Amino acid sequence: MQKSTSILKGFFTAHFFRHSAGIAVFMLLTLSLMSFKDDGKTGKKHTVQKDSVSVDYKSFGNLLTGDLSDEPISDRSIFVLRPEVATFVNDYDKKEKEEYSNMKDWGKPYFELYDRILSENGLPVELKYLSVIESNLQNTNVTGGDAVGPWQLMPYEGKRFGLKMKKGYDERTSYAKSTEVAAQLLKELYGEFGDWLLVVASYNCGMGRMKRAITQAGTKNYWQLQQYLPTETRHHVKKFIATHYFFEGGGGWTTVTSTEAADYRTAIAKANEAKNAAYLNTITASEISGKYNSAAIIRSLAIDADLFNKLNPGFDKNIAEGKSYSLKLPESKMPLFLTNRQQILEQSAQILISM
Repeated sequence: MQKSTSILKGFFTAHFFRHSAGIAVFMLLTLSLMSFKDDGKTGKKHTVQKDSVSVDYKSFGNLLTGDLSDEPISDRSIFVLRPEVATFVNDYDKKEKEEYSNMKDWGKPYFELYDRILSENGLPVELKYLSVIESNLQNTNVTGGDAVGPWQLMPYEGKRFGLKMKKGYDERTSYAKSTEVAAQLLKELYGEFGDWLLVVASYNCGMGRMKRAITQAGTKNYWQLQQYLPTETRHHVKKFIATHYFFEGGGGWTTVTSTEAADYRTAIAKANEAKNAAYLNTITASEISGKYNSAAIIRSLAIDADLFNKLNPGFDKNIAEGKSYSLKLPESKMPLFLTNRQQILEQSAQILISM
């Protein structure tokens, strides 16, 4: 494995909002990490405050009005790029735009292979971007440190996992076999640190170096311990985040610390809980009949398909059989249905004709 990265300073804010059932729930998620200066004296232990990530759930009170999207809150909608890496990410993605855009096409079979192997090993598929920054998906890359292949495996790593390495033949250049080995290494690192940013960093600098950095910093928060890591490793982490943002269009679980991830999950759960609670306030129309189609209703009312099907099991089957149906909708959506039912019926007919 090669080694990489660069110094970042901490502070993080994220906010998001979603609305449902005629009332829109506005959520403000604030994640703030304590910042500190790097005086360049990596041998001296600094006083570092405990990981500080707070979520202000009381700020849900600011309600908006309007008929807005009822889709559930998604992961990517709440991941916000940390301010201290934003400039690097933007500059890096501009620099790599042409090459990475082409890679989306020619690299597709490799990404599909990575997705399969990483998934089979219970790993986030987004870790495939490590291979992008290690080798640009090239299996012929060889570094001065004897790292070889798309995952830049060192000789001792290949030997440890039984890869054949001899003159003129090196299984570290095999996309499938090297990915299997990389998956095992990544699982080991996560088992040790339980944090994907630490995994990305230690894939570059090694488990031992990461343990020393944690001890020196007195914390497992990457943004606070990074000053004790090699410059190359800090640069490596920023490149991984930038590459993730380019290919995924946003951040994800592998671009945040474990503490941040826990708060994100709590925020998502609370937001969806509030949203689902609003949906419990439903109303049932008098029985309807006619050639209605659920897809037309869902589209016209901008209602979540899973919710509609949960409230109205067997809707299309019963309607297709000529039976009447007691339609159930969120209370805020029923007036819209009653107002537009003729238009919805016409759209349903068009869908049926096209089937």
